[in-house]
Amino acid sequence: MTDIVAALSAADGVTCLVGAGGKKTTLYALAGLLDQPIVTATVRIPIFDREVASVRVTDDPVAELDAAPPYPLGLVAGHDRSDRYRGYGPEIVDAVADAHDGPVLVKADGARTREFKAPNNREPQLPASTATVVPVVSAHAVGKPLDETHVHRPERVAALADIDIGDEITPETVGSVVADEAGGLKDIPDGARAIPLINKVDDAADERTARAIADAIADRADVEAIVLARMATPEVVDVV
Repeated sequence: MTDIVAALSAADGVTCLVGAGGKKTTLYALAGLLDQPIVTATVRIPIFDREVASVRVTDDPVAELDAAPPYPLGLVAGHDRSDRYRGYGPEIVDAVADAHDGPVLVKADGARTREFKAPNNREPQLPASTATVVPVVSAHAVGKPLDETHVHRPERVAALADIDIGDEITPETVGSVVADEAGGLKDIPDGARAIPLINKVDDAADERTARAIADAIADRADVEAIVLARMATPEVVDVV
């Protein structure tokens, strides 16, 4: 079975996680599997000290690399309230990636723990050095109503998918937004690969849903691969 690091091509370079439905779970799962990974963000990120060996709060993250820090290493710019860290500007992450001989994992947008989302005008915040963008979505979004309980920025999803607020989310809804250059594929740097991740494929019904989402993505976008997984384990269900 393909491991999640290979499936997401995350063994080296900068890997950015965007979307909703398991972004942070994926970030921390990869950090636990990689050799000398850095975990950081270009947006706010919940406190994650328990997920890594050490977190350094600094306005000079490149300097921290000279001190032989323990890995996985979290690098953040400061605190934003008591429960969140502030991320760096994309150009700072570029400098970290240039100085670090290993993988850099980046949370590059927010989703407020929803299962599905579409980006706003300021998202995602992707460094120019990004090698892989992983648009994440949960298979559990399908069948739910398009509303704020289940979707971050439902009005943007509605506009991209050409449906109405309150409509039932279908695999076509999800696939069309993930595959849209104003949705899951927004602002991907030249030369970077896109590998959508359909998460929370927990049983046979979820797998059927995820395959329908994957078909909808593949019909609309030329992506390197589409990964079906349950990242809480983590386990790859399939790569299509």
